[in-house]
Amino acid sequence: MTDNNVLLTVEKLVKHFPIKKGTFFTKTIGAVRAVDGLSFVIHRGETFGLVGESGCGKSTTGRAILQLHRPTSGSVIFDGANLVQLKGEDLRKMRRKMQMIFQDPYSSLNPRLAVGDIIGEPLVIHNLATGKQAQERVEELLQLVGLDPRFSDRYPHEFSGGQRQRIGVARALALNPSFIVCDEPIAALDVSIQAQVVNLLEDLQSKFNLTYLFIAHDLSMVRHISDRIAVMYLGIIVELAGSDDLFDDPLHPYTKALMSAVPVADPSVEERRQRIILEGDVPSPAHVPPGCRFHTRCPVAVEQCKVDVPTWREVRPEHFVACHLATA
Repeated sequence: MTDNNVLLTVEKLVKHFPIKKGTFFTKTIGAVRAVDGLSFVIHRGETFGLVGESGCGKSTTGRAILQLHRPTSGSVIFDGANLVQLKGEDLRKMRRKMQMIFQDPYSSLNPRLAVGDIIGEPLVIHNLATGKQAQERVEELLQLVGLDPRFSDRYPHEFSGGQRQRIGVARALALNPSFIVCDEPIAALDVSIQAQVVNLLEDLQSKFNLTYLFIAHDLSMVRHISDRIAVMYLGIIVELAGSDDLFDDPLHPYTKALMSAVPVADPSVEERRQRIILEGDVPSPAHVPPGCRFHTRCPVAVEQCKVDVPTWREVRPEHFVACHLATA
């Protein structure tokens, strides 16, 4: 792909949350290294998957890209503009092109507002439509996500979890964005509803040429929807490859452990398959281990892993990994 196809470039993105001590005279005694130097690109029209255990920094990455959390350092180049350097009105204008679908459809919708007001709020804030024009746009968006436009005067508590997430999708689409961060959009939904929401996202992507950052820990769903997948561990990316390449032949020991936990539908294959059970807990992001961050739980770690930070390298075409032992 050419540079013209790159919509988002993330370079050395860092987000540290300070740890403070004291009641009146507080002082910083450390930092939680939630995101610790991520670099990747997302191409126009693709779905870029981001996976990893809970607490590895996936959601913080999505929020830092959209500047909901202002990064500690690094750059986020979106459509030619460095979002990290933008403030005030300039940043507000860029937000029209970037939206987010939040994980919990119960807490992400204002319970005091009717659904029509929730979906129409972005239109009002950005001075795009008011009155009847805004109402028509809200009805159009409700139809787009598979909801009856007559429901616009109802409140969030009158809807099921799947319907609420559809409302969240409609709100994200209100400003005709080109990029949407999907922060575990199906995690809080029943399994029977998850496929409906994912199919809706795919339909909308093909219809409006949307670009997604799809954050999840459901590996099967990520493989289904993503073109490329990055695997995060303790604030960094340890492997990045095309979806099929990553699942068919993972190179990093952590990725192999994650893949071994994915159920296989064929009982005979499942019976022969070797599960990789990781020992110990994920280290605290406030006290990151030296060398390779995974060495404290890695089943194949050697002495070099405890001392030297692995180099991020392209082992195969478009297949990157940070591991001393990984080979093509």
